[in-house]
Amino acid sequence: MLNHTIVNVIEAITHFFNSMGGYVWGPFLLLLLVGTGFYLTLRLGWVQFSMLPYALKLAFSRKQDPNAPGDISQFQALMTALAATIGTGNIAGVATAVVLGGPGAIFWMWMTALVGMATKYAEGLLAIKYRFRDETGEMQGGPMYYIERGLNMKWLAGMFAFFGMIAALGTGCSVQSNSVAHAIESSFGVPSWITGVILTIVTALVILGGIKSIARAASVIVPVMASFYILGGLVIIVLNMDRLLPALTLIMTDAFTGAAVAGGALGTVIRYGVARGLFSNEAGLGTAPIAAAAAKTNIPVQQALVSMTGTFIDTIIVCSITGIALVMGGLYRGGQTGAALTSQTFDALLPGPGGWIVTIGLIFFAYSTILGWSFYGEKCAQYILGKRAVYPYRIIFISFVMLGTVVSLDLVWAISDVFNGLMAFPNLVGIVLLSGVVIQETRAFRAQRKHRQ
Repeated sequence: MLNHTIVNVIEAITHFFNSMGGYVWGPFLLLLLVGTGFYLTLRLGWVQFSMLPYALKLAFSRKQDPNAPGDISQFQALMTALAATIGTGNIAGVATAVVLGGPGAIFWMWMTALVGMATKYAEGLLAIKYRFRDETGEMQGGPMYYIERGLNMKWLAGMFAFFGMIAALGTGCSVQSNSVAHAIESSFGVPSWITGVILTIVTALVILGGIKSIARAASVIVPVMASFYILGGLVIIVLNMDRLLPALTLIMTDAFTGAAVAGGALGTVIRYGVARGLFSNEAGLGTAPIAAAAAKTNIPVQQALVSMTGTFIDTIIVCSITGIALVMGGLYRGGQTGAALTSQTFDALLPGPGGWIVTIGLIFFAYSTILGWSFYGEKCAQYILGKRAVYPYRIIFISFVMLGTVVSLDLVWAISDVFNGLMAFPNLVGIVLLSGVVIQETRAFRAQRKHRQ
């Protein structure tokens, strides 16, 4: 009787948060996210196009001032942000978008990423502009600090930090460890609890060392895992080149007709393309600037440009590999969805190793996301509770890694999805109200760069 009551309570709470999530991630938030990116794109003179080559050069250049203030290199800051960004959304999220929104959703993911690059640019710039070194010598920055120090709105900064602290335990931790355990059990037959123990240990070894340890791990894992997945996807596309042009044509035509969706619902195509694009690249969510604030640099615009490349790599490159392959395979009408659909598609287009590419990619994508979000969560906890909260939060975070591998995540996902969306509101308010600072810094940087040339 008691067990039945508990189950009913959990189901009721899950239903409540699922309904709440529908409101949080409704049209208002999606319009605010895309609208902010488009507004910044216009005000910044299409910076994501005009300065992308220079931004990529900065991101992957090893020639950086070692004496510049900061805790980690700009490359490490980018890899830490990408570690948290490139995750299950790049595999499972894209598949869900294609199933629910049709092939045209891929086009709207691209459009969302292009305007989202301007948002990521603004986040990175403000992170450096308003960061500071605390009493222990560690850099502190991110949305909570540029909202407080730039707008004197500590209550709004506290809202962001609270939402981020909770979301990290779900979206950035339990959901990811569950994905790893499920993928390993499905492919290799290893029980989830064994995966949980191993994953908990290797996570603890990294995150207990703080941002420098996380950044070192991310700088190795992210380039390797991204290259592995991209190269595997490109091989599949090249070997099935005859399907490429029809797939791209379908993506473009369906983006404006919604013909592949039941009833020809164009709004459904746009909705899922935008929503899954934002879920994948996190532009406007406020997470990436927490990592950007730790970068070694004296120039806010330079880190802004480096941060901007993260959205380009995540969505324009990695998500495109998944999306194009899914449309080429044509299996999205078969009732399968998520990572299982992506694995099925890769296996069909490249029998044998195709499914392995997805499985291995999912494992490393999810693990790297855990590392990146652990840093985000502890910084949010530190803002609210002080420095003394950092180590206890790390222990709690590590325990949620294990928890995620052995429990049903319906409730955890529902709660974290809501808090994930709620993080965006205070961050976007801060970005819009501080957009004048972003524009002023950008104009000054462009003038100095033009003068040097």
